[in-house]
Amino acid sequence: MSDTFNFDPLAYYAIQGQISNPGEFASYLDDLPKALPDLVQTIQGVMLHLHWAERYGVSLSPARKEEANLRTARDRIAKILTLDDTSLAQSRPHHQKTVGTCRDFTLLLVSILRHRGIPARARAGFGTYFNEGFFEDHWVCEYWHTEQARWIMVDPQLDALQIETLAINFDPLDMPRTKFVTGGQAWQMCRSKRVDPKRFGIFRMRGLDFVKGDMIRDFLSLNKIEILPWDNFMLIDKSITKMHTAERDLMDRLAQISTGEERDFILLRAAFTANQEKLLPNYFF
Repeated sequence: MSDTFNFDPLAYYAIQGQISNPGEFASYLDDLPKALPDLVQTIQGVMLHLHWAERYGVSLSPARKEEANLRTARDRIAKILTLDDTSLAQSRPHHQKTVGTCRDFTLLLVSILRHRGIPARARAGFGTYFNEGFFEDHWVCEYWHTEQARWIMVDPQLDALQIETLAINFDPLDMPRTKFVTGGQAWQMCRSKRVDPKRFGIFRMRGLDFVKGDMIRDFLSLNKIEILPWDNFMLIDKSITKMHTAERDLMDRLAQISTGEERDFILLRAAFTANQEKLLPNYFF
């Protein structure tokens, strides 16, 4: 089924995109657990977060840190199997796990769910549970629960150690919507001056330009283009102070329609088609 003519959001998100597609490694996903808690634990069993590695007693070499730049699910699975060629359902020692970030935990979960025909998508934005009083750059997954007829938000990065360290008081497998602010929501909060943009970001990188980047990343993810967290090209890289009025208006519009709701789906897809050359280098086309 062609994405170009797909007006059903559930059908659209049930099909792999160019980045989530596992390619020739698709069969390796067949024997993974069916239940979501077990599946998330399996992902945590093959992946180590770049910025949490030392908490697990692992000192990463520069070469291992570079694994966070793996762009596609295909390349991620290939790396996992290079480090340990046993079943992906088999948990690895920490030093044999592939190294990634929140985006990579999310992308792998999205890839597996789409492989099963389950509508799933990555969301880029900000977690409220890492640094009290701040909104920290983060990615999570949403999947469609047919019986409950709703999108459920999952943070596949949060394992037992992180849940304890961060004092998480909610279910990471069914997150309250208040715990995560999408890029579009953050943009609207800052543009309306409800929240100081300096509260959004990561490390020393904060402010409205950072929020704009995550807003665009979330918009692209809703169009099944899950770029890297540090991809800074096209309008992501252009400071708001240097934008023309039409470009700022476009940012407001993209944020407005990046709700993930069915009512905005056609508008979202149309906006992507009309503006993709302003948002992505041509190697994504």
